[in-house]
Amino acid sequence: MSRSPGRKQENHKISRELFVLTYGALVAQLCKEYEKDEDVNACLDRMGYSIGIRLIDDFLARSAVKKCRSYSETADMIAQVAFKMYLGVTPSVSCNSVTGNEFSLILDKNPLVDFVEELPAERASLCYCNLLCGVIRGALEMVHLAAEVSFLQDRLKGDAVTEIGITFLRKPEDRKHRR
Repeated sequence: MSRSPGRKQENHKISRELFVLTYGALVAQLCKEYEKDEDVNACLDRMGYSIGIRLIDDFLARSAVKKCRSYSETADMIAQVAFKMYLGVTPSVSCNSVTGNEFSLILDKNPLVDFVEELPAERASLCYCNLLCGVIRGALEMVHLAAEVSFLQDRLKGDAVTEIGITFLRKPEDRKHRR
């Protein structure tokens, strides 16, 4: 049997919606299990980190990207290829430092919050999408780039944009293997 041309995109949309709804249920369950928002944020970060260290293999296999030569190339690769591939959005990238090791990914649309209107007042310090920070950090660590990743602004908290900050912690070292 032949497939209709629009079928693949329809399945992608359905699976993304399922993922977003499942993610929302996960965050809700974590909020029930943990009293403090900081504990929920830490748990989401750990989960994202575990996903990131595994997801990088899929990313490298499916994208066939070449080695990035600078932090700015790496930030662009995260925004233009990885976010597009896995979330269907392309954040803009801005450099936040003179040294060139701090970048922001600015999301006009965050697909993880499609079905979230606002955070409850008692969860004001919850970082709902903290999983993304862990995913980015874990994936970068697997390609030997240590980084701190955190939300700088969040529309769910009333900010004008959603902004993820990435700070690369040290220069990548070219390691020569002796044989």
